[in-house]
Amino acid sequence: MGTQQITAPPCAPSPASGGDTPSSGVIHINFRHAAGFTVIGNHLAQHRGLSLVAIGLAAHIQSLPAGAKIGIKHLADRFPESETRIAAALRELEAHGYLRRSRVRLPDGRIVTRTLSYNQPGTDPATVTAPQPRTRPSKPAAPLPPPPPHEPAPEPEPTQAPQPPAPQPAAAPRPVPAPRPVPAPLPAPAPVLVPAPTARKAPLPPLPQPQSPTPELHRSAATILADLRRHTPQLSLSENDIHTLTPGVSTWLERDAHPDTIRHTLTTDLPVPLKHPAKLLRHRITTLLPPPLPGAEELASARPGDIVIPLQNCDGCDRAFRSRDPGHCRDCRADQQRVEVSASSAEESQWPMAC
Repeated sequence: MGTQQITAPPCAPSPASGGDTPSSGVIHINFRHAAGFTVIGNHLAQHRGLSLVAIGLAAHIQSLPAGAKIGIKHLADRFPESETRIAAALRELEAHGYLRRSRVRLPDGRIVTRTLSYNQPGTDPATVTAPQPRTRPSKPAAPLPPPPPHEPAPEPEPTQAPQPPAPQPAAAPRPVPAPRPVPAPLPAPAPVLVPAPTARKAPLPPLPQPQSPTPELHRSAATILADLRRHTPQLSLSENDIHTLTPGVSTWLERDAHPDTIRHTLTTDLPVPLKHPAKLLRHRITTLLPPPLPGAEELASARPGDIVIPLQNCDGCDRAFRSRDPGHCRDCRADQQRVEVSASSAEESQWPMAC
């Protein structure tokens, strides 16, 4: 009974307050790289306006050597992201100053895209110098080991004393030519930037205009346009936009279009996000304009009896045929003509011959 029984493990010691190791969050295990690394600023790694795809793509581009291919198709083959996401990430980096793309014409006439990658946005390329390669310092030559002490140095053999050379007449000094001026190197021709060809936009069709504009018609059209924001908050128009679009809605009302029909046409299937509501309404008012309702005269002239020829029963064979007047069908009329021709021939044969 005097032996202590331990049934539970001791509690883990709490981290000391004020130490270097945090109690929660990320803990960095850093290893000092000696080669094969890229320096990236925290302004890029912790950028709040860029997506993770854009930050990772910027880090990958900055780690590539000069001249590497960073086209959209090349990056899509390298990474699992689609071409759409990679193109969007490149546009993000270009908008925040980490990339700059331009069209350059080469001396052979080809037009290529030149991409500049900035590790610090806003840097002037003309003031940045290219890094020079580091050269290792040459090692001093190792001194020769001294000769062993037990071996005596060899005695020099006696030689004849050298005779002094005969004096030669001093030659006249030659004139030193002046150094030739070295021409300054010509500056490299600046690349010709060719803007990308842009497709010409087709002119917008004119806004419909009512044939008989009245103040009441314009007032009703302006009321419909101003009331659109009550049904769809995205269609909040300014007073100038309402004044511009009023003639088009007046044309709809002049063609007996119901206000609910106009409102449904203008507010259904809106794009997300809606950037230019006035341009969208102008397009729909112009392209979806209904035709004018036909009048009483047009409806009277389009009666089926005036267009479709009625059916008649033949008086001879009682067969149905289409004709505006009753009578005989085509076959009966042909038989009747043959009978009349044969009868006239028989009468002519009975006439007395002239003497």
